[in-house]
Amino acid sequence: MLLSSSSLESSLTPLLTLTLAIMLSGSTFSQASPSESTGESAAMAKHAGQDDKVFSPYVGRTSPTMPLWGDTHLHTANSLDARAFGVILTPEDAFRFARGEEITASRGVRARLSRPLDWLVVSDHSDGMGTMNEIIAGNEALMADPQLKKWNARLNQGGKDALAATMEIITAFTGMGNIPMPAAALDPAFVQTIWDQYVDTAESFNEPGKFTTIIGYEWTSTEGGNNLHRNVLYRDGAAQAKRMLPYTTESSFNPEDLWKWMQRYEDETGGQVLALAHNGNLSNGVMFPVETNPATGKPLTGSYAATRARWEPLYEITQIKGDGETHPLLSTEDEFADYETWDRANLGPVLKQDWMLQYEYAREALKNGLKLEAMLGTNPYKFGLLGSTDSHTALATAQEDNFFGKHSGVEPEADRWKHVVGEFGPNRVLGWEMVSSGLAAVWAESNTREAIFDAMMRKEVYATTGSRMTVRFFGGWQFNEADARTRLQADVGYAKGVPMGGELSAAPQGASPSFLVAALRDAYSGNLDRIQIVKGWLDTDGNTHERVYDAVWAGDRQPDAKGQLPAVGNTVDVATATFSNSIGAPELSTVWRDPDFDPSVPAFYYARVLEIPTPRWTAYEAVRYGVAMDDEVPMTTQERAYTSPIWYSPPYPSR
Repeated sequence: MLLSSSSLESSLTPLLTLTLAIMLSGSTFSQASPSESTGESAAMAKHAGQDDKVFSPYVGRTSPTMPLWGDTHLHTANSLDARAFGVILTPEDAFRFARGEEITASRGVRARLSRPLDWLVVSDHSDGMGTMNEIIAGNEALMADPQLKKWNARLNQGGKDALAATMEIITAFTGMGNIPMPAAALDPAFVQTIWDQYVDTAESFNEPGKFTTIIGYEWTSTEGGNNLHRNVLYRDGAAQAKRMLPYTTESSFNPEDLWKWMQRYEDETGGQVLALAHNGNLSNGVMFPVETNPATGKPLTGSYAATRARWEPLYEITQIKGDGETHPLLSTEDEFADYETWDRANLGPVLKQDWMLQYEYAREALKNGLKLEAMLGTNPYKFGLLGSTDSHTALATAQEDNFFGKHSGVEPEADRWKHVVGEFGPNRVLGWEMVSSGLAAVWAESNTREAIFDAMMRKEVYATTGSRMTVRFFGGWQFNEADARTRLQADVGYAKGVPMGGELSAAPQGASPSFLVAALRDAYSGNLDRIQIVKGWLDTDGNTHERVYDAVWAGDRQPDAKGQLPAVGNTVDVATATFSNSIGAPELSTVWRDPDFDPSVPAFYYARVLEIPTPRWTAYEAVRYGVAMDDEVPMTTQERAYTSPIWYSPPYPSR
């Protein structure tokens, strides 16, 4: 049902500000299971004014009221590859920039965010953390080693010899080169010094309630060029985080060994950590195995499934190296499936083959997770969805008009659109192929490490490709159309159902799940085109399926005979890199009920929110520098958000 109003389409920031404060206000109620949600509860009656001691509908609320925006995947000069490409900014610079300060980027361009972030994870690579900095600086302890001293001389000389030395160091750390990494660079005492400096910096910038720094690192498994990277995030502060050094691929490329390290960390420190996998489009078919564990060659087991589900509650669905929701060859009926697709190869010389795709993208993994749960007893791919940048500039810039690129070699300048970002065997990636994506939104009760981490663990999070649109998504059995019209939708959502990341079970006789979904545009970006519900399910024969439903949309468009909704239109003027919000809607909300529900089969649902077309970063760049780009370079984009799924489980295991 379409609940947008044409009168809203012309209104802008004043209404958005008021709406954001009212529409998305949090609940005063604890999350209830479907069996406990019996319509208008006593708590809701209180909000209706039936308790004369309570007038304000916001008294006593404890659930999240606003999304907290951040980035789980940012690199600084402490990352070997970032420093090798010329980044000189430190973790301190990254935190200063994220909290809203103006700084100078590595190549001299001034930079500032349109709005500060609420939180940040500086996740430098654990392999060689800080080492490139120290080699270039001529660290006395390292210069005692002849090979490190040679690298120091070549790096400081510059030119082609410096580039060759850089590649030698990178391959030495990844184990893919002929020169082993000298022991001095791997000495635990040296590594501890670097780690302690980083942790202390994160502590110094952590301001609970104002700006949160989450301690973390990236474990960088790239065996054979297959990207299996994981970011490890800590709930803890310095005292616990310093007690164990980060895990590296010098010990193992196998993610199962990382999970063992995480278990040891929690056992020895009493702290808490989680991991989230890098989007899998560069893994060449090994990120989401279904039959055989690629690390061991053995069949997947229930233990593997349970362990992965325990340590990896989240997945990075979109980032600077492409979007990872789905692929047009996997989702052939989805008109929006081909979005910022990177599908040519891995991080090595191995080109992509079509069979690999099903093991790389989030939607297919969510579907295969249902299948594995039926086989193994646990769904290893029951993950929430986040976006992040994976920027190697120390600058968390995901906004199209403020994009600083993947690494310092492609920071803003006239011709960066045609510069080589990376070259792996026959695969060459050019500057224009970089994606200005993404951001992580967390529905946390407060802006603290503990609250943000806990929200991530319960998967009450969502991803965007860079826009800061606000999205709510609840599932239950009793939502009705009136619930989409209330300005206290969060109250209704928590009282009657479960939020994104939650689970539904015990379907009432004859009932179909209903979903309350609402979105509010980013005041700095485009109006909303539509909200879609993406459903995946496992039939009784063990086959997986998917379908995308248009739940609510802007304007008076109507689906055609095939059920396809006409495009919203396009107001982008590429020549000036401008657009008009004369189409679309500033907010959309509805209650959507599954018309094809089968209570006997497991399923998942997530919301995908699409903006109207707006200028891509390449369009802004062409205008700023007065350059003409090749015809193949895209000039518009349709920003989007992906919520964490809500899962439905039938009353009996489908095995």
